[in-house]
Amino acid sequence: MKSKLEKLKGTCIGIAGCGGLGSNCAMALARVGVGSLVIVDFDVVTLENLDRQYYFIDQVGQKKVLALRENIRRVNPDIDIQAHDLRLGPDGVVDIFKNCNLVIEAFDRADMKLMLIETVTERFPDKFIIAASGLAGYGNNNAMRTRRLGSLFICGDEVSEVSTELPPLAPRVAMVAAMQANQALEIVLDDLALLGDDDAWD
Repeated sequence: MKSKLEKLKGTCIGIAGCGGLGSNCAMALARVGVGSLVIVDFDVVTLENLDRQYYFIDQVGQKKVLALRENIRRVNPDIDIQAHDLRLGPDGVVDIFKNCNLVIEAFDRADMKLMLIETVTERFPDKFIIAASGLAGYGNNNAMRTRRLGSLFICGDEVSEVSTELPPLAPRVAMVAAMQANQALEIVLDDLALLGDDDAWD
């Protein structure tokens, strides 16, 4: 396994969004020794973020990308981190993630998720993208899964939407973030090909 993990040192992974999914996913990848991370977000850390995002009380008010970079370096000081404090659009996706081996979608908004998936799929047909869908609430562990649709992987239950009754809570958010990180490792370490094993929508 050591020889496989050595491959991670030459791997660059992009993460779009540094909230609950992005911050937890980035920390998981940093801990296993990914060589480079490209993180993007335009927001700041708030008190409301601390129940599910990988930040601390003394980081409230800081830019998320800068706070996350600090936290990653406390765990893995050797990792190369490119932190971009901006709101992503299609042109930014192309410019920022062009040198990444794969891209992880970690947005809250459906329109941003769609923009990222469409842009990566159209502009980078040789890259995988790992998205998330269905992580609200609690319980129902067995509903969580990962589905593959060509170069797109979707992690979550694909059903539970965030609402007042079903807020995004730390256990399920972290679970899906870990699934995304784990899927990234499988792609890199097992040299997954772009063709094969596609699922159809249910």
